Amino acid sequence: MDFLDDKINDYIEFHSENEPPLLQQLSRETWQKILQPRMLSGHYQGRVLSLISKLVRPANILEIGTYTGYSALCLAEGLQANGILHTIDINEELYDFQKKYFEMSEFRNNIKQHLGDALDIIPKLNGQFDLVFIDADKSNYPNYFDLVIDRISAGGILISDNVLWSGKVLEKIEEDDIDTKALVKYNMILKNDSRVETVILPIRDGLTISRKKS
Repeated sequence: MDFLDDKINDYIEFHSENEPPLLQQLSRETWQKILQPRMLSGHYQGRVLSLISKLVRPANILEIGTYTGYSALCLAEGLQANGILHTIDINEELYDFQKKYFEMSEFRNNIKQHLGDALDIIPKLNGQFDLVFIDADKSNYPNYFDLVIDRISAGGILISDNVLWSGKVLEKIEEDDIDTKALVKYNMILKNDSRVETVILPIRDGLTISRKKS
């Protein structure tokens, strides 16, 4: 869901950095062949992710939720030389699609794909992360936070997608709506945890930027 008028969105996108050709190709193929293509970060959000990564200049990035690889390629644009981006997805049907575009990019040696449950994989990864992007199953956002918060470097950035959840965070929550319940809980965690400072941006379906305090 977009929270801004279509004309404003078009204006913002036109006056922002152009979408790289490889990502244009990835986007087209995602819309042609993959289920739920709206899960793609897309041109504008992708440029936001790219710019944040370039400002942070991370040596290590963790992405939870790869989908077709668009956001990973955007985040990789800010990596330091020889930096590594670990990206995790549970959908084995998308693995080869992701790999094809990673191999076509200049970051083919910087991106490490992980297939499986992120809750199992994250504890097995070594080191700290300068940038973490969470865009996976919403019911586990609080669990992902617990796993990564102590792994984020001082001054590092945590980005969280879909935190407004088509406005459902403002509505009465149905008893069986575990995703919305988890997102409401997650948003309060970020608001109240003294280890981070947080702002929510009304980009696409809501994008939270949290900075790990020193």
